[in-house]
Amino acid sequence: MDDYPLLNLFLTMMYLFLWVLWFFLLFKVVTDIFRDHSLNGWAKAVWVIFVIVLPYVGVLVYLIVRGKGMGRREAKEAEAREASFRQYVKQAAGSGGEPGGGGHVADLARLAELKDKGHLSQEEYDKAKQKLLV
Repeated sequence: MDDYPLLNLFLTMMYLFLWVLWFFLLFKVVTDIFRDHSLNGWAKAVWVIFVIVLPYVGVLVYLIVRGKGMGRREAKEAEAREASFRQYVKQAAGSGGEPGGGGHVADLARLAELKDKGHLSQEEYDKAKQKLLV
């Protein structure tokens, strides 16, 4: 280890970091090319060939020419994922738009309200609650 100075170690680490960063950027650009629905098949093929044949120039040109759209597409994709997640949570929670529904929680609340108003006896309430929970 004495024949490998500390500065060379830092340079090697920097080169490794830049190499990993480069591959991340390359994959991000290729992913964006295929995610963009405004490009037709030939345009996508040309961009991919350009990025593969001349990787450094191709990626830099892509970022300069289509960088703003890349950010917008990423934001649009994130919004779509968020909306999908919210819809899933609503559906899983039982408030997914059933008419008069709301799932087991709403049914239990209605049962408790009926019991409090005196429309259900304690035995009827317990039986109905047991049915809902099973």
